[in-house]
Amino acid sequence: MSSREKPAPYLPFDGGRFRLMMGLMPLAPAEWIERDAHLAADLAAKRHLLETRHAEVFAALPEAADPAGELLALLVEHLLRHHAAVFTREGAALANAATGERWDLARSDLHPLDLAGRLVQEDFCLLLPEGESYRLVGATLCSPARWRLAEKLGRPLGPIHDPVPGYAAKLGRPVDRFFAALAPERPVWRLNWGIADDPAPFQPEAGPAAPGVTAENAGERLWLRVERQTLRRLPATGAVVFTIRTHITRLGAAIAAPAGAAELAAAIRDMPEETRRYKRIAPVAERLLAWLDTRAG
Repeated sequence: MSSREKPAPYLPFDGGRFRLMMGLMPLAPAEWIERDAHLAADLAAKRHLLETRHAEVFAALPEAADPAGELLALLVEHLLRHHAAVFTREGAALANAATGERWDLARSDLHPLDLAGRLVQEDFCLLLPEGESYRLVGATLCSPARWRLAEKLGRPLGPIHDPVPGYAAKLGRPVDRFFAALAPERPVWRLNWGIADDPAPFQPEAGPAAPGVTAENAGERLWLRVERQTLRRLPATGAVVFTIRTHITRLGAAIAAPAGAAELAAAIRDMPEETRRYKRIAPVAERLLAWLDTRAG
């Protein structure tokens, strides 16, 4: 969730091409949740947001109650099986060795979706079928990339993605068909990326472009923001769980090799102008490309 100086874990530039596509890949169930050495720090940042801005980062409609309970049970089982070095069960309590927290799963005052979001670095969104589409019925969202949960809650996938250039024409129907066919035993994952001038994970709205970015300092002033997203269906309630794990890396650390710089530059040049504007790349594109071209050698 937090920003990093180390190399980026993902460089999803598709060989230097830009294509508006789902880009789904099969997900091994054991790899559903990511965990790294920053777990405690990231959970502390989440806890601060949940304590100070709860209404902005958590919301659930009444119909989210049963799917949220199923999600929490599935998540606890996953953590105990695949992250046993950190998570242990003590009677009805789940213990996190990284933070020292103990969660009473039988008598928690928290909504199960809220509790699920406090256990891991991922954000969670719950979607339920409505007609031929799916509707967002709940989320714990501490790392939004220029969208507000309150404005999306209760809305179907199409209207949720209205700001995305080309979504309705190219992805609307394929996404709806995919959601309808998603099987519980076949989870998937994908990557989404952008360039940011602010390393904060919590960015519900776009502010003015940061001044002072030049062709010489773009590697220090800009950040690569990558979302690792997963989709899986809950077998009992039929809800779809959408997870978002956000990785933010200073651009100079993320793009350390000439090949990576050349690939990112090609992807940006291949990107439609309306997509550059949507991703907030347009204001710095010329200077960013100059920096990348220099790094590419």
